[in-house]
Amino acid sequence: MIETDVKIINPLGLHARAAAQLVRLAGKFKSKIQLIRQDNAVMADAKSILSVLTLAASKGTKLQLFIDGSDEIEAKEAIIEIFERGFGEI
Repeated sequence: MIETDVKIINPLGLHARAAAQLVRLAGKFKSKIQLIRQDNAVMADAKSILSVLTLAASKGTKLQLFIDGSDEIEAKEAIIEIFERGFGEI
């Protein structure tokens, strides 16, 4: 299991389009991928758009990323990259 932190840096936060990008990316991996909002402990399945949207993560929100499975290293690298790119918005 891999655990790391990510931060929302794009101006619009984890809105519907960004969440859809994340869900599409997470769906490419076999591993279980979860996000937990650090300030209120809301948990989301990164493969579910409705679950990700419940995080209501605006710019500056810190999330814990948990990945568990056979391709967890590749999943971590890809997901961290999409967060660092600001979902293509910066």
